[in-house]
Amino acid sequence: MHILVCEFVTGGGMPSETAIPASLASEGDLMLHALLADLLEVPGVEVTVTRDARLPPLTAPVRSITITDPRESWSLWEDLARQADGVWPIAPETDGALKRFSRMVEASGRRLLNSRTDAVAIASSKATTAAMLSAAGLPVVPVWRVGVDAPPGGGPWVVKPDDGAGCIDTRLIRDHADWRGWLAEADRSGFVAQPFQPGTPASLSMLCRDGRAWPLTANRQSVSLSGGRFSYGGGIVGGMALTPTLTELAQGVAAALPGLFGCVGVDVIVGPDGPTIIEVNPRLTTSFVGVRRATGLNVAAAVLDLSRDPPVPPQPVTRIEPVLLTLEG
Repeated sequence: MHILVCEFVTGGGMPSETAIPASLASEGDLMLHALLADLLEVPGVEVTVTRDARLPPLTAPVRSITITDPRESWSLWEDLARQADGVWPIAPETDGALKRFSRMVEASGRRLLNSRTDAVAIASSKATTAAMLSAAGLPVVPVWRVGVDAPPGGGPWVVKPDDGAGCIDTRLIRDHADWRGWLAEADRSGFVAQPFQPGTPASLSMLCRDGRAWPLTANRQSVSLSGGRFSYGGGIVGGMALTPTLTELAQGVAAALPGLFGCVGVDVIVGPDGPTIIEVNPRLTTSFVGVRRATGLNVAAAVLDLSRDPPVPPQPVTRIEPVLLTLEG
């Protein structure tokens, strides 16, 4: 089986006019190398990747195609997708990148080793996701699209791009005066606001297909706040107990978004009254880097098994050894 892996940041997705931020390149490489290590253990699998010429070449035993002009990346990815049996994109929801990847692969008739376009389109909007999951009876932090008026209440609120990934442009707004100052700084169209939710930042790493979920780990996230700005620094994969409540939450998300497939992350806040959903990541997330060590499961092999018809469900996780995951600032 020939698989095309497209890691957006390191594989040609960043514009040529600006340097690739070192932190994004490092995080992208962590995910890419973890995925390649899993895939290369699967008998009969061959892998092609693309690599931005501004970054060091890959040393993994894969076919690596260098991209010197990112303006040509999408046409190259489309050509390479047609030559592959399956395509595994690692891309952010921002600016529709992941949705474009998913649609491109589906149009090519090749196997998409990620969530379907319909699920990606929903999860790419925090407001749409919250509405969908709330309608399904799941506990979700409310989301308001930013307009002239402040969201209900007196604050504090968390503001972020509706299609954002990670903690990019994510701010804490403490009160109405802070809100007015933030609005005046720049064009805030496309942003959303949520009430600040006290509790422990966490995420669920799970596998999905056809409305079913197989939770793998519950991860404690390292999220810091400095100068009103949030940043994500990794966390402990498997650092929280995968309780029946979290397992039920994972199943509820998969049932509400049946187009989710393969690796999926769900960000939650665990408070005194239980977990509340912040957002859904319809793709492989940074926590993937530690899941293999935490569980002993070759996650990529499990995704390939789930992609079969009929699907082969993953074996239950019987042990979890917490893994510290630290990202460069």
